[in-house]
Amino acid sequence: MIEIVRYTPEMRADWDDLVAGARNGNMLHLRNFMDYHSDRFADHSLVAMRSGAPMAVLPANEDGGTLWSHQGLTYGSWIMPSRHIDPSVMLDVMEQTVAYLRHNGFNRLVYKPVPHIYHRYPAEDDLYALWRCGGRLLECGISSTIDLTNRLPLDRGCRSASNSAHRSGVEVSRSQDWAAYWQVLTQVLADRHDTRPVHTLDEIQLLVKRFPDRIRLFSATVQDEIVAGVVMFELGPVAHAQYIAASPRGRELKALTRLFDWLIDHYAEREFRYLDFGISTEQHGTVLNRGLVQQKCRLGGRGILYPIYEITL
Repeated sequence: MIEIVRYTPEMRADWDDLVAGARNGNMLHLRNFMDYHSDRFADHSLVAMRSGAPMAVLPANEDGGTLWSHQGLTYGSWIMPSRHIDPSVMLDVMEQTVAYLRHNGFNRLVYKPVPHIYHRYPAEDDLYALWRCGGRLLECGISSTIDLTNRLPLDRGCRSASNSAHRSGVEVSRSQDWAAYWQVLTQVLADRHDTRPVHTLDEIQLLVKRFPDRIRLFSATVQDEIVAGVVMFELGPVAHAQYIAASPRGRELKALTRLFDWLIDHYAEREFRYLDFGISTEQHGTVLNRGLVQQKCRLGGRGILYPIYEITL
């Protein structure tokens, strides 16, 4: 018999052990990552129990009558172990989830499945169960992803830009100067998009301290000045790019193209399966940033969906 219970801090070790060995879990689903912004979200994570032991976990928070999986994460569906869960078991888990939500006064579930490129082993059992329980597509983002085991070449313009940046003295390396890059990033976001980074400098440095081998800053410099950079989250088989920015001088020198040309080789040599640039959609997927997605595709990226579903109870 499967029982759905609410996560409590006493379950932390079991939760993290399950995520570490899961088919579709990664750093984002560990409690040490989730809990850093616990002051922003009312945690209501769920644990599926069988025979008194956790068998799957759902990172989630509550907001009014809605259970979100999870608003502080890009994605975070039922995290499943490599064994013991097949589509029939996941259907039971999802049906019991719906029953739990109804019993506890929720009227909606918003569900953000882990995109398949992040799976260590196929793990879309939950999508079938979601459909069986009345799930429907709520919104859809599209990312651009490079298959590093069968990558496409940079287009001619990108190759020329990378070579030009190299000749102009642009150097690429891993950096520890988070403060300097956050200053560049903050200025670029303010000037070009009238926004600011989701993470403050203190928050990103806290996460780096907790996960020093999985969150890395790479920068492009000219005479020791950071002119472009990107933060890479290493999530299972995927190197995921976040916080991409170039200063005016960096844009003039095509420093980002040089940086990603270098990173593609770097992660291919480290035997990652994918390099994911992140979504190029806005307004819940209804607007495609054509210029941005074309830039990513010229580097060899191709489309991967980031769907979000809902069940109305």
